[in-house]
Amino acid sequence: MKKYLILFLFTLHFSPIKAGNDVLLFVESALQKNPKINAERENLKAIKENENISRSEFLPSLTISGSQSSIENSKIKDHSGTEAADTKRNTETKKISVDQKIFQGFQGYNNFKKSKLEFEKAKNEYKQVEQDTILNSVSTYYNLIFKNKSKDFNLANVDLFERQVESDRSRLQKGEISLTDLAQSESSLAGAQAAFIKADSEYISAIAEFERINRVSAPEKFDDNFDISFLMPESLEQALELSNLNNPSLAIARINLAISDKELKVEKARLSPSATLNYSKTENKDLSATVDQDEKETVKATISWPIIQGGKNFSSIKKFKHKKERNALLLEDKENEIKTQTATSWSFFQSAESVLTSTAAQLKAAEIANEGITLEYDSGNSRTTLEVIQSRSLLLEARISHAKAKKDLIISKMKLLNQVGGLNLKAFKIR
Repeated sequence: MKKYLILFLFTLHFSPIKAGNDVLLFVESALQKNPKINAERENLKAIKENENISRSEFLPSLTISGSQSSIENSKIKDHSGTEAADTKRNTETKKISVDQKIFQGFQGYNNFKKSKLEFEKAKNEYKQVEQDTILNSVSTYYNLIFKNKSKDFNLANVDLFERQVESDRSRLQKGEISLTDLAQSESSLAGAQAAFIKADSEYISAIAEFERINRVSAPEKFDDNFDISFLMPESLEQALELSNLNNPSLAIARINLAISDKELKVEKARLSPSATLNYSKTENKDLSATVDQDEKETVKATISWPIIQGGKNFSSIKKFKHKKERNALLLEDKENEIKTQTATSWSFFQSAESVLTSTAAQLKAAEIANEGITLEYDSGNSRTTLEVIQSRSLLLEARISHAKAKKDLIISKMKLLNQVGGLNLKAFKIR
């Protein structure tokens, strides 16, 4: 009951993702074309067949066989040395055999249950890859937007310093500033150009990474709006509950423990008696010189009980007991790991919201300060060239920090959703 209540609250209190059309298209492209997730799809189909293989153990097996031979005898002599005529015989045999396993000490039953658990494990592995693919797809898109903005900010900064250098050269001729002021402007221009080259290189790398993940060409134009909201837990406690229920990595650890339990039961079943039933019908032609044809029907029940196999079965049981204990310990470790990761993701999400608010205030203050200092400098007031350079550097840093904070907030949301198992294509809604 508690599980369903949590899921109900998860649906009730959260709002759907709102994303631009481009984001959804890129995510869909990544989910359709990315080789890693396509490989998981094929693996899921292959594991599904294990259920049919295990189910076949309960069904009868039918075997049809036949043989045909030709025998020729020549140079036949009796004890007195008298030669007999050569003989030639053709024989033909047809056989139909039906086998049905009656009892295997629940070996077949546990193998079937194990195959169902393996399919559930494969589904969770697919879910994990799907979530990682969506995370990488959206991350590369918003990182591309950020790198593009960073490049544009640096380009605008280069343009400002180029105009300042031209202005300072004119002012130097008029004696309004010193040669040192001009050198400072030229040095800042060189630094701005170097920063732009670096930002441009990072943008090119971001394009390559985007195209590798999403398998489409990177867009030339971007929506400057970083606003994208996701289905988010409302508290750390809710996030921990959801991750405990839905985290695919944790689910895989639990399934591994259940699989090892079934494997142990299969090994124990090998020590139990087993019973099989066989029906066969054989048709022979040209059996001998006196019999031309005969048909034979046989029904046979077989019971076997392995008593001693050199200690092999007992060692196998011990082996799978150790394996089960190992998976139990790994599950305990995974539960602690998921709790820690979820708490960390929640903390990053909360701090990302605070950082975004701080950088917005920083940007507003930097814009006001830069505008005021630039006007005072241009009017020939007491402002120095160094103060103008510093204010522009602070403005550039504030712009980049604010853009990065927007991107980091989106990524922190997605990483938290990845932890609680809520990151999938259905969570997206086109605006």
